[in-house]
Amino acid sequence: MEKFTQLTGVAAPMPMINIDTDKIFPAVYLKTIKRTGLAQWLFQEIRFRADGSENPDFVLNQGPYRNAKIIVAGDNFGCGSSREHAPWALVDFGITCVIAPSFADIFYNNCFKNGMLPVVLSEEQVEQLFQRSAAMPGYELTVDLERQWVTDDDGLRFSFEVDPFRRECLLKGLDDIGLTLQHEDKIRDHEARRVVFE
Repeated sequence: MEKFTQLTGVAAPMPMINIDTDKIFPAVYLKTIKRTGLAQWLFQEIRFRADGSENPDFVLNQGPYRNAKIIVAGDNFGCGSSREHAPWALVDFGITCVIAPSFADIFYNNCFKNGMLPVVLSEEQVEQLFQRSAAMPGYELTVDLERQWVTDDDGLRFSFEVDPFRRECLLKGLDDIGLTLQHEDKIRDHEARRVVFE
């Protein structure tokens, strides 16, 4: 898993509430367990028209947001089913941070396991980000995990909270497997002792 320390990038505004995991990644594509190649189906129902052409009204199809690294969204982002494909598809697209007033618990937890930072800000703060992005297409934010700040080039600075353990895992790029491998020597010693006693 990639380390997450600081991210500067275009913030795509999605001022919708209850963006569920089926909207993020449709269930029909859950057949794969690969984490790559999923971006093509990200937000498929709202990103594309029925004939497969791009929906020009969808934010990620608009010029400055095609390479967005951050999404700013409404309440309850990632609600619905527990599919881990949703954060996989976001990361595959290049989005490694979502900012919202609240997240569904399972999606929130899955973000940390996949190198993505979910940032909780107040509704008022998120509304300010929506307003700034509407006034400045291609609006960029910097998300600093070490300092726990969200900033822009115009002096905005919002602080955010994150669980210290999860913060440390992201800063070091440790997923569940990486955490386990930190104890590789102990595991090897334990396995060696176990073989002796069998």
